Amino acid sequence: MKALVYRGPKKKEWIEKDKPKIEKPTDAIVKIMKTTICGTDLHILSGDVPTVTEGRTLGHEGVGIVEEVGSGVNNFKPGDKVLLSCVTSCGRCDYCKKQMYAHCEDGGWILGHLIDGTQAEYVRIPYADTSMYHIPDGADEEALVMLSDILPTGFEIGVINGEVKPGSVVAIVGAGPVGISALLTAQLYSPAEIIMIDLDESRLELAKKFGATKTVNSSKGDAVEGVMSLTNGEGVDVAIEAVGFPVTFDICQHILKPGGRLANIGVHGKPVELHLEQLWIRNVKITTGLVSTYTTPMLLKTVQSDKIKPAELITHRFPLEEIMQAYEVFGNAAKEKALKVILYND
Repeated sequence: MKALVYRGPKKKEWIEKDKPKIEKPTDAIVKIMKTTICGTDLHILSGDVPTVTEGRTLGHEGVGIVEEVGSGVNNFKPGDKVLLSCVTSCGRCDYCKKQMYAHCEDGGWILGHLIDGTQAEYVRIPYADTSMYHIPDGADEEALVMLSDILPTGFEIGVINGEVKPGSVVAIVGAGPVGISALLTAQLYSPAEIIMIDLDESRLELAKKFGATKTVNSSKGDAVEGVMSLTNGEGVDVAIEAVGFPVTFDICQHILKPGGRLANIGVHGKPVELHLEQLWIRNVKITTGLVSTYTTPMLLKTVQSDKIKPAELITHRFPLEEIMQAYEVFGNAAKEKALKVILYND
């Protein structure tokens, strides 16, 4: 089969590789029908995730068709269409019992990280019964790819951790796929304002289409000053960091009102400067996290009812064999006006 593999920082290759096989009774082998590229994949290629070793097949999102299951798999059979979770859950360890699937003692985020991932024609899914979801008849499979990772990430690590409430004033720094996912899901809680901050005017215009009430273009002036002017100098109740750079984290910590919450989603490869000398007296809360995907069943129903339309995040489509070109487009998102790409394996 063909697969996209990591060859070290700034290096990747589309190669012929052995098709995965059942290794444990709880495994399933899935033929990938649709997958995508994530900002985390770009962080890996930048060398920010040293636990990814050379030769690893990248990717942790997708939908597919079950080709084979191990003897211990009870909920799925060959031919089933499935949504793959970016997080693998054994369903039995202490962390899984707390719904902290990201920290599963024999799973967590391993796809495209510690084991071969989904940017390939086939993938092995450990603990298939608790790491895949049946796709309802008639569902938009492209939309469901967004439920593998970015939609639950924006919701759980941004909106829920940030405690967005009716009437909240929310700022989201970063209008990329995860930031837009936080924007979409924040609206489930009826905030009074959602301010989107980004360098790219085209992404800010798209954010308005998705429900942002105000925008700040940080390439045209000081973002902190921009937010403070929009909030009468008060700041925001919730600041969601959805980029993963020191400068974007810094914006968040300077726009919080007393009692505010800073919910960090971004994957950080470098240290940030925490201004605790200013924050300690302001009763703020800072949260971080890796998505556990415990909200996926609820989000699946929400997408099926058209309350959220994640398919609108898709801007580009490529055959799977053109994944190298897709990476070029996604890696130059501002120039290409790319938000989310779909790779299809028909």
